Amino acid sequence: MRPVTLFTGQWADLPFEEVCRLASGWGYDGLEIACWGDHFEVDKALADDSYIPRKLETLAKHDLKVWTISNHLLGQAVCDHPIDERHQAILPARIWGDGEPEGVRQRAAREMEDTARAAARLGVSTVVGFTGSSIWHTVAMFPPVPESMIERGYADFAARWNPILDVFDEVGVRFAHEVHPSEIAYDHYTTERTLEAIGHRPAFGLNWDPSHMMWQDIDPVNFLADFADRIYHVDCKDTKIRARDGRRGRLSSHLPWADLRRSWDFVSTGRGDVPWEDCFRALNAIGYDGPISIEWEDAGMDRLQGAPEALEFARALNSITPPTASFDSAFGGDG
Repeated sequence: MRPVTLFTGQWADLPFEEVCRLASGWGYDGLEIACWGDHFEVDKALADDSYIPRKLETLAKHDLKVWTISNHLLGQAVCDHPIDERHQAILPARIWGDGEPEGVRQRAAREMEDTARAAARLGVSTVVGFTGSSIWHTVAMFPPVPESMIERGYADFAARWNPILDVFDEVGVRFAHEVHPSEIAYDHYTTERTLEAIGHRPAFGLNWDPSHMMWQDIDPVNFLADFADRIYHVDCKDTKIRARDGRRGRLSSHLPWADLRRSWDFVSTGRGDVPWEDCFRALNAIGYDGPISIEWEDAGMDRLQGAPEALEFARALNSITPPTASFDSAFGGDG
């Protein structure tokens, strides 16, 4: 049975010990630990020989395990353009420095290399995160974007991430990129192009999170079939597409989460539009046996109520269809 974990990124306002206590009390098997707050600090993990043993001791005290760590915030800064006050708000001061964009990108890249080293010391084999993108700001395609500019964007990604992935290879850790708007890979075809840009090297795979696929009209089930060998991690988060009223656009008008004028929002797992049963049948069919990580972002529901409910929902889904089923047998050959 696949373990069910809690992603701590949305809980980083609480001390690590308190998140462990809560997750254990609810019955989670472990944590997907975020590299911010006091949950996992990469620089301290490498500088202080007692840091990781203390983390492992805290996890063991609460009968929790760890399979993955996540460093979305640092990964975002590796390729992003522009670098601005948004990044300053999410990056450690030592990475932001004087804010000169290329310096920020290079320091973020070195930190991602160190994240791989810290993950190996912790005993986990997967780091989840973002890559950033130098061409996301062109997604509206106006002014008209020449193909050469897009090509440069993927070349920039490869040039910046291949040295990082070399370190991942050296220490035996994989990177699971979360396919997500604002990233170099945000839908089906950009994922194909991203993998091509780095020569399909095994160090780079995918974190499958269906929530952002739904509002883009991407089928999360077929995504699993198409990229079966690259699904290195799974985040469980739901999306509700609101009824069209002629005002709600796909891009949500810069409105905040939970604003009812938005066209979509994150909701409690199982209360949205993700076809969860088909998704879990697909996970079984492709042979995914890693963690199912609950990522809590429902601004309209108390997380202390929602997180344990989401755990029970994921456990029920984990029990459907035998994991030996092939994709064709599970879906009648229509993949």
